[in-house]
Amino acid sequence: MPKGKFIAFEGPDGSGKTSIIKVLGPMLEKEGVEAVFTREPGGSPIAEQIRELILDIDNTAMDYRTEALLYAASRRQHLSETILPNVQAGKMVISDRFVLSSLVYQGVARAIGLEAVWQINQFAIEDHLPDLTILIDVPADIGLERIEKARGSRQYDRLDREALAFHQRVRQTYLDLIPQWENIVVIDGNQSVEQVSLECFETLKKRGMIK
Repeated sequence: MPKGKFIAFEGPDGSGKTSIIKVLGPMLEKEGVEAVFTREPGGSPIAEQIRELILDIDNTAMDYRTEALLYAASRRQHLSETILPNVQAGKMVISDRFVLSSLVYQGVARAIGLEAVWQINQFAIEDHLPDLTILIDVPADIGLERIEKARGSRQYDRLDREALAFHQRVRQTYLDLIPQWENIVVIDGNQSVEQVSLECFETLKKRGMIK
């Protein structure tokens, strides 16, 4: 049985990744693609428990390195329990975030350092990287406006409460890391969800992720 594909969606908070992935699902189904949709932090029972700990709005005292280690721990469990088994079974795994998020959020926005965060995540993922990363890019202020409008219909977590400057660092770091990241495609998130989803679908076809 041929191996499946592992696709990661990345982007600043409010970029629309989750909504885009939901629209993308039926499009892939029409193509006969057997896809598994998952997320980080989370994506497996143990990893979801770690997610609750990381994003709990009451955990404002969480040390930044603790946060980075918890993300890596959640990622390891997600990889071993959900991503790898499904890819090996020939399915397409689409994850809302993966290791690039940790490099951006903890490595730079939290100022721990790219190398330090990469080392703990390398231990967690053992060189398992996405076959393709799709980065949905939106300015930080637009992302925060979307988050505010969606309050009540989405989880409003600890990271959503960070100041604009934090989210601006996140967005800029994503852009800065593009030249260093293999197999990444950037898509303008300042469009309708339907248009962005269509561009994502066409990207998957052009990159040979859909046969």
